[in-house]
Amino acid sequence: MNIGITNTPIILTTGIYDLLKEQIKKHTFNKSNAEKLAVELKNAKQVLRKELPENVVAINTLVKLKNLRTGEEVEQKFVSPQKARKKNSKTSILSPIGIATLGYTTGAIVQWEFPEGTEMLQILEVSKM
Repeated sequence: MNIGITNTPIILTTGIYDLLKEQIKKHTFNKSNAEKLAVELKNAKQVLRKELPENVVAINTLVKLKNLRTGEEVEQKFVSPQKARKKNSKTSILSPIGIATLGYTTGAIVQWEFPEGTEMLQILEVSKM
């Protein structure tokens, strides 16, 4: 099983860590992604919100991503599920792309199975909103 390219542990707040554990229990992912996420959580570094580094994908961050297969670059505004609105271009942190990149830092390359197929994404920039 390919866990991804970047082998550094993800960095999460304790609240987000617990939220992701709950998502695994609810079986909201396919088997491969659930296994990958379980491994990431086992090795994750948990921090308080005020200790979260600026360059970590988290709630209320603007993230610039590059799809390494297509070369396409996109920006995502990650917010809590309750604040996600397509018309405001705000994406839930629990969306497939949110979960795939959550906890990774600028420069990281992640591989994730999306409904349209497996993609490899590089995190180009992360900034607070």
